Amino acid sequence: MATNAEQKRKIKVLIIDDSALIRSILKEVVNSFPDMEAVGAASNPLQAREMIKTFNPDVLTLDVEMPEMDGLTFLEKLMRLRPMPVLMISSLTEKGSDAALRALELGAVDFLPKPKLGISEGLREYADEIAEKIRTANSTRMPQRVAASTTSNDPLPDLGNRITSTEKIIIVGASTGGTEAIKEFLIRLPADSPGILIAQHMPEAFTKSFAARLDSLCKISVKEAAGNERVLPGHAFIAPGHSHLLLKRSGANYMTELSQAPPVNHHRPSVEVLFRSAAQNAGKNVIGVMLTGMGKDGAVGMLEMRQAGAYNFAQNEETCVVFGMPREAIAVGAVDEIVPIQDMAQRVLYRLAQSGARNIRV
Repeated sequence: MATNAEQKRKIKVLIIDDSALIRSILKEVVNSFPDMEAVGAASNPLQAREMIKTFNPDVLTLDVEMPEMDGLTFLEKLMRLRPMPVLMISSLTEKGSDAALRALELGAVDFLPKPKLGISEGLREYADEIAEKIRTANSTRMPQRVAASTTSNDPLPDLGNRITSTEKIIIVGASTGGTEAIKEFLIRLPADSPGILIAQHMPEAFTKSFAARLDSLCKISVKEAAGNERVLPGHAFIAPGHSHLLLKRSGANYMTELSQAPPVNHHRPSVEVLFRSAAQNAGKNVIGVMLTGMGKDGAVGMLEMRQAGAYNFAQNEETCVVFGMPREAIAVGAVDEIVPIQDMAQRVLYRLAQSGARNIRV
């Protein structure tokens, strides 16, 4: 039998879902891991409010579509009154990816779609992933996550004639918390920014909607990469959730390439794969950016970029949801500057101006 000290070390999880079957399965999954326990299960947010007071959970799992109050409304109220780590587990986080992106904007740490068929078997197969995401959620920085930025989101001035030479390119990697960090970075970039490639750990169902949402908010054009596209100024390409994204050259042009090669560091798309391709094909023309995320994906690739002449930035710990990926990149000596996310766009543009280089492709 576990001692009181051992029980106290467990991550306390409160499950909120209107399906009795899903509540039962999630409790079974959570309780199957020795470092966490399901302290309660609520069928709607009104029950959940009382259970939060009673059990003081470390992490919530939350469905979107529920009676009495939908999950997004509850999440918005929760983050305003009692910020805490929330993992969305819902069919709507796949079918309605806008709901998933809205949940992340409101402060959810991450999301996991329910399986389309065979819910009981599917959730049990997802057990390790659910547990990993709960552990990640438990390690997040909630106050920084929901704090309002003191920096304007207005785009910075166009680069114009300040930058005159060719071939600069921006390469970005992110994971947990990255959707909001990427948005905050891209939304401030001017329309004539260098071409941008982004690897964000995200399921296949969401990357197209994520890119479309960014495209509607930014001065630059943002799309899900399809492969074999020219990387032009003012354009950003998001790695699709089913493939690695690589930077390649074709003559004088930078091009996108997709690969179905096995996952690297347990991820496809992998930041490592993108960064290594940039080191090999763009070298000193690269500006590297490592944003919030769990794990170490991309650290070695970022070091290879720096060794090839790239100049690299990492998001600072205080503004990361999870500092894992930036910390690992810093630890291996891959990073030139550590920057708060609200200052990242300005620092990158300043570096481009200093280097006197702009990616002009015609």
